[in-house]
Amino acid sequence: MHIMKKQVLLIILLALPLWLKAADVSVTGLRTEQMVDPMGLDTAAPRMSWRLESSQRNVMQTAYRILVASSPELLAQDKGDLWDSGKVESDASVWIPYQGKRLKSNQRVYWKVRSYTNRGETEWSEPARWGMGPLGEIHWKGRWIGWDAAFAWDREDSHSRLSSRYLRTEFKTQAKEIKYATLHLCGLGMYELFINGQRIGDQVLAPAPSDYRRTVLYNSFDVTKQVAGGNADNAIGVTLGNGRFYTMRQNYKPYKIPTFGYPKLRLNLIIEYTDGSIQRINSDEKWRLTAQGPIRSNNEYDGEIYDARMELGNWTQPGYDDSKWLKAQRASLPYGTLRGNTAPNMKVMKTLKPAVFKQYGDRYMIDFGQNMAGWVRINIAKAAAGDTICIRYAERVKNDGTELDVENLRHSQSTDYYICNGKENNTSWSSRFSYHGFQYVEVTGYKNLKAEDLVAEVVYDDLEDNGTFECSNDIMNRVYRNAWWGISSNYKGVPLDCPQRDERQPWLGDHAMGTWGESFMFNNGNTYAKWADDIREAQRE
Repeated sequence: MHIMKKQVLLIILLALPLWLKAADVSVTGLRTEQMVDPMGLDTAAPRMSWRLESSQRNVMQTAYRILVASSPELLAQDKGDLWDSGKVESDASVWIPYQGKRLKSNQRVYWKVRSYTNRGETEWSEPARWGMGPLGEIHWKGRWIGWDAAFAWDREDSHSRLSSRYLRTEFKTQAKEIKYATLHLCGLGMYELFINGQRIGDQVLAPAPSDYRRTVLYNSFDVTKQVAGGNADNAIGVTLGNGRFYTMRQNYKPYKIPTFGYPKLRLNLIIEYTDGSIQRINSDEKWRLTAQGPIRSNNEYDGEIYDARMELGNWTQPGYDDSKWLKAQRASLPYGTLRGNTAPNMKVMKTLKPAVFKQYGDRYMIDFGQNMAGWVRINIAKAAAGDTICIRYAERVKNDGTELDVENLRHSQSTDYYICNGKENNTSWSSRFSYHGFQYVEVTGYKNLKAEDLVAEVVYDDLEDNGTFECSNDIMNRVYRNAWWGISSNYKGVPLDCPQRDERQPWLGDHAMGTWGESFMFNNGNTYAKWADDIREAQRE
């Protein structure tokens, strides 16, 4: 008996480290379609992924269990009313397809996972979620709206000048408690979205470009906090930019450079109340539209013209007088199918301060010390009405450093203009619907400019850095840094070849090889999956 007790004790002591190490293993990094809590998925079986984290080596998953629920409350009770996978013997933790009850349009879904490992069983992960988009055209309501013509002041030529269109509507919520409010929209070629005066999302230059003859991408947002409930007045405002839908070069090499139409919008806002009822606000001809706003032109190659004297006031808030605006037209349909965007949107990812700031008479020359893609944000303390601030961009300067060298820009004018209204008081401004490849900037038309009035905003797809590289050889380190900046600058919804001149095309050769190295730097899987779709859709019969 004494010997058996020793044997049992020995077994317990040997097993104890394994039990203890189980608590040191956790499930993290939950992704759906390789995105964090995405909205607007339009696939019937979204795929889930996760990571194991441990301070120990040789920790391996042997099985998993996934719970998917229709509410966070049910998930917290460990009830998977949509799907309980049960214990699945597998070491797989990437691209696990949903296999539960059929999902519905606009549905919110919550999930978590636990892993069984050679070190023991983990706790449940923190919950994650995803939102379904409209599952096909039949689930989209309302109409495409816009204005299918240029206005008298617009110019349609090889340096097109088409003013932005501003659309708005107002609505009243019901006297009930709001459970969820979800907004789905496609704004072509680009959009900015506002609800009750608040800008929705931190994306820029959205949606990503596509072959609009085959696909147009929509974005979805959880706007529960932005919509005022309880019988309150609400307003939606959308600014439309041209992007590549209304191409930068009109009537120029039409055999090669297609244009797809004038800017247009389709929007569905779905408000779900706690009593189960639903209220919809859709884009239709009751919306109001004007092009008499401050963005007089936006062109990806040539830049943006903003006239602050034509600002519209509180047009994105309820109670605004839009009686002089036009009634929005029912716009022509884009050929492409509406699809949820599963690639990362562009964002302002970094900011840079001027490295060198010099004045030459009435001109200011600024060197930001790094070639990048994005724009300059300028702070305007005080100016006279009608003063025009001109911001010119370039990658190089001439030999003496006093002038920009724009020869490599070819036909691209790469210039932003801000026309002052005289009411500026530390007003912060940057372009909305155009970007530039640059290191150097020339500013004219603004007196008493200071270095601290300028910041460069670096724009590229919202990608995580996969890894870094550093060694004892400074030249190798600089080569790596140059590669990082060049690659990041070229991520613009599609991987481009150059972000500065009048080209900016996703040529197949560059990135077909470059991606092998890029994927060590950036978590770019979804970007390249989207690009592969673009290539497939652009192929002729």
